[in-house]
Amino acid sequence: MTIALILAVIIGVWGLAFVGAPVMVWAGAFAAYAAALFFTGVGGPVTLGITLAVTAIFSFFSITPLRRLLTAKIFTGFKKVLPEMSSTEREALEAGDVWWEGEMFRGKPDWNKLVSFERTRLTDEEQSFLDNECNELCSMLDEWEITGEHRDLPKDVWDYIRTKGFFGMLISKEHGGLGFSAYAQSCVVTKIASRSITAAVTVMVPNSLGPGELLMHYGTPEQQKRWLPGLSNGDEIPCFGLTSPEAGSDATTLTDTGIVCKGQWEGKEILGMKLNFSKRYITLAPVATVVGLAFKLYDPDGLLGNPDKTDYGITCALLPADTEGVQIGRRHFPGSTFMNGPIHGKDIFVPLDWIIGGPEKAGKGWRMLVECLSAGRGISLPALSAAACETAYRLTGAYSRVRRQFKMPIGKFEGVQEVSGRIAGLNYRLEAMRILTASAVDTCAPSVVTAIAKMHMTDTMRTVLTYSMDIHGGRGVMLGPRNYLATAYQAVPVAITVEGANILTRSLMIFGQGAIRCHPYVFPEMEAAREDNLEEFDRLLWGHVGFSVNRGARALTLGMSRGLLSKAPVSGASAGYYKELERMSSALAFVSDVTMGVLGGDLKRKESLSARLGDVLSHLYMASAVLKYYYDEGQLADDTPHMQWCVEDSLYEIDKAFSEFFDNFPVKPVAALMRFMVFPPLSKRYKPASDNLTHKIAGMMLEPSAFRDRLTWLVYTNKDPHDVVGRMEVAFDACVRCEPAYNKFQRAVAKGQVFGLDLEAQLSDALEKSILSVEEADQVREYDPLRLQAVLTDDFSREELEAGGVSGMPHHDADDVMAA
Repeated sequence: MTIALILAVIIGVWGLAFVGAPVMVWAGAFAAYAAALFFTGVGGPVTLGITLAVTAIFSFFSITPLRRLLTAKIFTGFKKVLPEMSSTEREALEAGDVWWEGEMFRGKPDWNKLVSFERTRLTDEEQSFLDNECNELCSMLDEWEITGEHRDLPKDVWDYIRTKGFFGMLISKEHGGLGFSAYAQSCVVTKIASRSITAAVTVMVPNSLGPGELLMHYGTPEQQKRWLPGLSNGDEIPCFGLTSPEAGSDATTLTDTGIVCKGQWEGKEILGMKLNFSKRYITLAPVATVVGLAFKLYDPDGLLGNPDKTDYGITCALLPADTEGVQIGRRHFPGSTFMNGPIHGKDIFVPLDWIIGGPEKAGKGWRMLVECLSAGRGISLPALSAAACETAYRLTGAYSRVRRQFKMPIGKFEGVQEVSGRIAGLNYRLEAMRILTASAVDTCAPSVVTAIAKMHMTDTMRTVLTYSMDIHGGRGVMLGPRNYLATAYQAVPVAITVEGANILTRSLMIFGQGAIRCHPYVFPEMEAAREDNLEEFDRLLWGHVGFSVNRGARALTLGMSRGLLSKAPVSGASAGYYKELERMSSALAFVSDVTMGVLGGDLKRKESLSARLGDVLSHLYMASAVLKYYYDEGQLADDTPHMQWCVEDSLYEIDKAFSEFFDNFPVKPVAALMRFMVFPPLSKRYKPASDNLTHKIAGMMLEPSAFRDRLTWLVYTNKDPHDVVGRMEVAFDACVRCEPAYNKFQRAVAKGQVFGLDLEAQLSDALEKSILSVEEADQVREYDPLRLQAVLTDDFSREELEAGGVSGMPHHDADDVMAA
């Protein structure tokens, strides 16, 4: 009987915790249990006493005035340990919106919200621009010529970009811009980047963090009228100076200053600012006509009207590049040839009206920058990453079929497939993230999601390009106009470093910012403490306790039930994955609460622990994006193995991140408890995607298909056999068409059935012996030179290399090869 009573309590407590019952329900449940014990006579006095004591405890917590006596003591201690938060940290936390990452972080995602979310679609005007102006621009670009010879875009390319409105995609039509959606901007940058990283960066920067976006959101009507038309039509080329030699990710250390003072301007004495600044890594600075500038504004004489306020903080201003005293024009060389360089200025006096948004926006610059950086992270850098990876996917697949070793396409070797399968899976994930994140930017300003996208997509670009280089071997290493991988590979560090280095994004931003912004209680509790609001803190604190208990119970229950108690919004191949992600979402919510409760402010310094929880949140988002993309694309058969590979890979990475987190958690008993709750006995542990699944999606890279074209739809291609991409496209098409005949011919040669010192002699012998038909011989004759062209690498004369140019470099046309 005692065992039955204990089991009844355990089941009841577990059930109440799992459903997240309010404290009054807990009190009522234990009161009913005590009444049942009393009236039935079941159980002894000790059991009844314990039950009544528990009932009293829950009753205490359900009576607000009594509970608040305890809350007051906790409140006093909480305020003492509350970590200091700088103004820039606060502004970074408050900037932007919480979007789908909030659902994943809170432990009980509303999948219907994701499934029903309408991703952005291109308008007819945007599609036309992509098909016409964008394609025309791509046809004008030769990245080897740009990087290897001129180290700049040709003049006709600059003119085309400026006159066709590429710099004004984000600027509204009201001000002469194109008024494109974030998703359309992403598509345009992706297509251009598939052809030229240099051109893509040139286009994307004015459409992300820069004067155009700042003016659109914060500029005064006069500033918008003055600058936006010129920025839209290309008469003005913008840059934005944020990074200083001593200030990178920590903008609080900016040494650039603006001192409010009076000075002479156009023959009159006015109130203005004296600027001193030194900026570096500023994209488009060498050719910019207008400079956005971030600096710290000081008013030592109280000229702005507040004698008690000297330090106004980070401020943004806009000044013409030809302003007297501005030193601009020199270039950095960041491994790619887009325009980038330093800007300096000493004792430059400018009007206060040059502050973006006017004098009333003095000191508001950091908030403005954080919000604009967030949007840029969700559009530009993910687009660059998707372009590099999708180009690598398409051309590596083609190369792997055309290139043969041991009389077999290298793409059919399992060792190669282990790598190419990852290229395939990661590309599917990237396209899913690109679409979902850009669509999110069209609906709100998601700060954490865009940080996840920037960090993981640029890091994936590095991985995919490295894998592609491994598969290509020397074909990917030798620089020249035939190499379609090298320039993107060289530019990888730029994407990883810009707008917040990935190391800091992973270890500080994703979980550090996500835990506070996405959690339904943490940031409000901190605000209540800072405002000394005991009543609000009391409500939040005990709601937080209930939330933690519920998420712990959910993590344990979903783990032990192997997802049986979870629900999926769809049926079919993806249904089970929704359930697994819900389980890991509950686990993240529980572990985060325990971690923040145990470590408190020390968690801010435990960057490795924070990074691992950030990895969990990131992979929850990435897997969600994949499921959404799979659903939106119609859950097609060719998509299914790619979806499975991506989600299984994310679940494995989540499992690994949790395991490493528990292994390194400093309080071992707490670590053991968390491990038990997340991975209880009988629960499922996650493994990497199987070899069979990896090999399957690797094999699909070698075949022409609607899936291949859909995944790489933004990669610029052509059928010019002398073009860097067209050469491989033509060879691949010929391979697919001619490979049966070519294989038949190669087998005959290998067996000694065909003789001859060159291809024509061998074909003549094969025809004479009826080993090949005339049609088959023609196919071999057509394909073999195209195949050779696809695998050849470039070479230069000593004089060309010593001169630093490649003019007159031979292109190894098919006729030349055959003649040789």
